[in-house]
Amino acid sequence: MTNKTESILSIQNRLLTQLQQAETPVAVYLQNGIKLKIKIAGLDTHVSMLHSSTANSQMIYKHAILTFQPQEEKPVL
Repeated sequence: MTNKTESILSIQNRLLTQLQQAETPVAVYLQNGIKLKIKIAGLDTHVSMLHSSTANSQMIYKHAILTFQPQEEKPVL
């Protein structure tokens, strides 16, 4: 891998780890257009384990993720 690719993966892994540790809800957009609302359950070099409230945990290859967006949890009134 090139230094630029390693740098990008390092930034991605740091952000995903922070989101996992904080148990932050995340909207994940996949390359095929699917949107998932999940929490990150675990990470590896090549895969992410994602958990949603409506489905069991899913293993998604990181290269299949187009983008992800942290979501704010709305307070319950």
